[in-house]
Amino acid sequence: MAQQEMPIFTRTFDFLSWLLPVSNHFPRAQRHTFTRRLLDAAFDLRERLEEANLRRGSGRLQKLCLADEALSRVRLYVRLAERWGWLSRGQYEHVALMIVEIGRLLGGWKKISG
Repeated sequence: MAQQEMPIFTRTFDFLSWLLPVSNHFPRAQRHTFTRRLLDAAFDLRERLEEANLRRGSGRLQKLCLADEALSRVRLYVRLAERWGWLSRGQYEHVALMIVEIGRLLGGWKKISG
């Protein structure tokens, strides 16, 4: 029987799958600064989660804390993109719900790992 993937990995995959095409519509002048920082934070989040999954004990908790930091950066950049009009209200509401759910799952994982 195949092991089922943890929900946080499914949600972050869905988040990245949504974010990449949307960010292609941000202003061209910002693609090498703001967009790069947003995408780097999003990929850092996913990579720290993958690394945490491979560790136990304090090593896992350390990676989960780094993932939480990356998620905080993602929140900031998404809020700025909405403020500057690069995301529609509907897009912002959709991605905000995704981020909240990822944060809830991450918080739960940190709680049982700490």
